[in-house]
Amino acid sequence: MAKPGSPVGEGSGPGVRPARLRPPTRLPVKEQEASMSAVGPAAAHLHRPGDSHSDCVSFLGAQLPPEVAAMPQLLGNLDRATFRKLLKLVVSSLQGEDCREAVQHLRAGADLPEEQLGALIAGIHTLLQQALRLPPASLKPDTFKNQLQELCIPQDLVVDLASVVFGSQRPLLDSVARQQGAWLPHVADFRWRVDVAISTSALARSLQPSVLMHLKLSDGSALRFEVPTAKFQELRFAVALVLKEMADLEKRCERKLQD
Repeated sequence: MAKPGSPVGEGSGPGVRPARLRPPTRLPVKEQEASMSAVGPAAAHLHRPGDSHSDCVSFLGAQLPPEVAAMPQLLGNLDRATFRKLLKLVVSSLQGEDCREAVQHLRAGADLPEEQLGALIAGIHTLLQQALRLPPASLKPDTFKNQLQELCIPQDLVVDLASVVFGSQRPLLDSVARQQGAWLPHVADFRWRVDVAISTSALARSLQPSVLMHLKLSDGSALRFEVPTAKFQELRFAVALVLKEMADLEKRCERKLQD
């Protein structure tokens, strides 16, 4: 057991920077239904993106985001040069740049309807954001390309998307995400000590040990509270159990992605 007053834990977490160019998180119901019917051969994967021929868990999650589901139809008549301009805008947004003016110039130059442009930005942004959440060791390039091809995204565009996720820009994207993340205050310091009340107004609490805790948060605020020893033991057990379950879940996900 740690000495009284000694720190027993310290935590911090990396942040994920919110992009300044924010695509809509959800499409209207009618557009979702239209995109579902327009995907064609990929419709079988909309609710089970992990059920591919390789039995790999999709990096897009258990439920295919509607923004990504709408992409095959929207990309049908889009030339590769325009797609690369869109991709460059989304990557610049992920790097922290303000791309609103550039989006307006692209819409005027490419003669794209505002709805189609917004849906494409939303789909590309969601797709890249989900892929960049996973470390390169967990998501392999071949797996990434195969899963996009199953969604009927054209092969040449899949190559462009893979060049962002696995190319030379990846370290910069990861670095910006860590440095400019916005998170709630985290625990900067945690101290505790055992206290025994010799004299108290409550007779039942006399000579009963308790644990005095002191939490210091990253924003400078401090919290002090008293916990009975029984509750302290429950807290220790609950934290240990959560950490074990998180480690087991992480190992299972890594095995499925690597298979």
